[in-house]
Amino acid sequence: MVLGALLAELRDLDLAEDAFADAVATALERWPADGVPRRPGAWLLTAARRKALDRLRRRATRLDKQHALELEAELTAHEQEPVEPEDIPDERLRLIFTCCHPALAQPAQVALTLRTLGGLSTAEIARAFLVDESAMARRLVRAKAKLREAGVAYRVPELESLPERREAVLAVLYLIFNEGYAASAGDALVRRELAAEAIRLGRVLAELMPGDAEVRGLLALMLLHDARRDARVDASGAGVPLEEQDRTRWDHAQIAEGRSLAAALGPPEASGPYALQAGIAAHHVAAASFAAIDWRAIAALYGHLLRLQPSPVIELNRAVAIALADGPESGLALLDAPELAESLVSYPPYLMARADLLRRAGRGREAVEAFRAALASAATAPERAYLERRLRELAR
Repeated sequence: MVLGALLAELRDLDLAEDAFADAVATALERWPADGVPRRPGAWLLTAARRKALDRLRRRATRLDKQHALELEAELTAHEQEPVEPEDIPDERLRLIFTCCHPALAQPAQVALTLRTLGGLSTAEIARAFLVDESAMARRLVRAKAKLREAGVAYRVPELESLPERREAVLAVLYLIFNEGYAASAGDALVRRELAAEAIRLGRVLAELMPGDAEVRGLLALMLLHDARRDARVDASGAGVPLEEQDRTRWDHAQIAEGRSLAAALGPPEASGPYALQAGIAAHHVAAASFAAIDWRAIAALYGHLLRLQPSPVIELNRAVAIALADGPESGLALLDAPELAESLVSYPPYLMARADLLRRAGRGREAVEAFRAALASAATAPERAYLERRLRELAR
C-alpha cells in the first residue's frame, strides 16, 4: 500500500514505481545494519517521497517545470505528516477507481491495477488472464505508455464518474479474491490476506453503491467461497475437494450473510455475471451434503453465465456441473471437445477436472495418465498433495 499512497500523491505511475523501488533498495542496504524500523511502512513511504523529490529535481529540465514544482510542493507538505498505510484503509478503493482509467481498454485497466495496487505479480496476473508471463509484461508496459502519452493524471474520479469504472473495479476485486482463495502458485492454497482485503473492499463498495446488484453479487460470492476456507486444506496441507470437506468447519455465519445477499439479487434471467456466480456458490453451501447439491440448477446458471460471458473457464465449470448431474461421460464429452481442450490444454483446473471425471467414470488407466498430467502442471503444494493422493488410490 506504500506504492498506492505514493501514486495518490504523485499522480504519476512511473515516478511512483521508481521512487518506491529506490526506497526499497535503500532499505535493503540500511536495515540489516541499522535494524528494521518500528514502523517499516511509514519509513518506506517517507523514504520514497524523498526519492521522488530527488527524481523530480533531476527531471525538472525535461518536465514541465510548473508541474514539477507543484508536485514538489505537495510532496514536501506530505513529508511533514508521515502516514502509516494501514491508517488509510479506504484509500485503496479510491486508488483502484483512479487506476481503472477509461483511457485504457478494460482488460488493460484491470491488469495494470492488479499489478500496481492489487498485490499480484505479473506471473499471477498472466495466469488469471490465461496468457504467458512475457505477453502480460508487454501488455502492462503498453498500458503505462498509453497513459503516459495521453498525459493522464491519476486523480480520484468524481462520484458521478464511478459507474463507468465499476465493471473494471469489480473485476479487480474478483481477481484479487481469486488469487487469495485459490493461489496460482506457492506452498499455500489460500492466501488469506488477499481474500480478506478483497472482501473488505467489497463491503466498502457495497456501502458506496448500495443499489447495485452486481456489487452485492460479488460480495455475496466472495463471502460464500471464503466461508469454506478452513475446510479446504487438511492437516497435512493437501487440498480437500468440496465433496470431502467437513461442513462443520465452514463459517456458517458468513454463509448466512452471503446467502441472504444472494437471495435478494433477482431471477437468473435478469442477473449479471457476479450475481449468477453468487447463486451458484449459494447452491454449493445450501445443500445438507455434496450428494444433495442441485447440479442441474447449477448447470443452468452456468448456461446463463456463458451467454453473458463466453469463456472456456465457464464452459469447463458447466461441463463439470453437467457431469455431476447426468454422469461423468456427459461431462467428459464436453471437456474433450477439440476447441475447449485446445484452449485449456495447460490450465491446471481443466486437467484436474478431466482426471477426476475419468476416475468417476471408472476409466482407471486413463485417469492415472490424466492425474499425472495434472500433477506435472500443478503450481501449488496443496494441489500436488491432492493429486498424489488420487494417484496412490488408483494404484491400489
